[in-house]
Amino acid sequence: MVNFVFFNLMPWPYLPDDFREKHRSVWVDIDSKLFDPVKANTVYHTYMDQLEFAEELGFDGIGVNEHHQNGYGIMPSPNIIAAGLARRTSKAALCVIGNSIALYNPALRVAEEFAMLDVISGGRLVAGFPVGTSMDTNYAYGQIPALTRDKYAEAHELIMRAWAEDEPFAFDGKYQQLRYVNCWPKPIQKPHPPIYVPGGGSIETWDFCLDHDYNYSYLSFQGHKAGKLLMDGYWNRVAERGKDESPGRASFAQIFCVADNDAEAEKLYAEHLLYFFNRCLHVYPGFADAPGYRTIKTIKAGILSQVRKENQSKFTNLTWKDLVEGGFVIAGGPDTVREQTEDMIKNLRLGSIFTLLHMGNMPDDKTRYSTQLFAEKVMPQLKNLWPDYASDTRWWPTPLEDRVVPEQGLDHARRVATKPEGAN
Repeated sequence: MVNFVFFNLMPWPYLPDDFREKHRSVWVDIDSKLFDPVKANTVYHTYMDQLEFAEELGFDGIGVNEHHQNGYGIMPSPNIIAAGLARRTSKAALCVIGNSIALYNPALRVAEEFAMLDVISGGRLVAGFPVGTSMDTNYAYGQIPALTRDKYAEAHELIMRAWAEDEPFAFDGKYQQLRYVNCWPKPIQKPHPPIYVPGGGSIETWDFCLDHDYNYSYLSFQGHKAGKLLMDGYWNRVAERGKDESPGRASFAQIFCVADNDAEAEKLYAEHLLYFFNRCLHVYPGFADAPGYRTIKTIKAGILSQVRKENQSKFTNLTWKDLVEGGFVIAGGPDTVREQTEDMIKNLRLGSIFTLLHMGNMPDDKTRYSTQLFAEKVMPQLKNLWPDYASDTRWWPTPLEDRVVPEQGLDHARRVATKPEGAN
């Protein structure tokens, strides 16, 4: 079973044409004058409508994430977006990929809010625990780079104990001290919602996922061709650790653009993909890897450096041809997209795909067009690529069968209350 998640980064679609020339970074020190709250009112609702539309089309999940002080993704609190979606959807998994748990003190807040989302949605939460980018954790939120992973480990311990313990307990950590930990509410899913750990290439993240049987989610924009080197490393590590090779252990983010044919895909989507790569990914190198953020083990392994080196030149002056031939984007007519996606799933051994169907400043009509074509002409043929693992649900929610399905629409909101039986 392959799970398809419609993932919306929520990028700011109004960065000027000369953004790269006049601004050194889209992240951390981006000029806040470029943000327009009035325009953002429409932007947020458009993006949330697209996520709800994806559920209607049959996507298995809808995904959001956390980033700070940037024009790449205007979602500092994915839990707020997910809370709205929990009331407006009823079938798709809510994939919050995720909360950067090292930033929360106390991290009990994550345990509480994730539990609320799981309960409101009827057990549909996928809980993401990213370490967080250097831009977010070290520069935007001021965490000491060399301590980030240590804080992450402690936050993880607190959250998991908070969900598991039935009685109040004291937590005396290095960074967080709490006399009473008594998590109300608790998640519906037991022992906890599926945990996905987004990674950008750190070796330690592989072992952390395998230690706890969490899903490793490789989230980058290098594309599936470059991603194969790193995913091969992950699966080699799975074998070394003696773990089973269920595809459910791995997820991957990939950009897709679907049209009637290959030529139409370039005509419709090229300008919006180039906007994304040349503006939304315009990050000052000094923010991308704070000293101490990468561990010695990851640096010595050299895999991440090799992946970046192979694509570094292309990020400066990308063309549509570069994007397609380099595997940054899978684009074209339904047959082209389906064939390349099947190859990607098999070559990388993936159980879940984070489909990026809205990118950069892509307008709503194009996003919906591509999304619907993917849902109707690509996704159905790829759902059952792993028949031997069809019953493996360790990394996907099993929601309540009799969960509440929220009523929607103005008729419900305006319904006149009637006097309950027994009232005076």
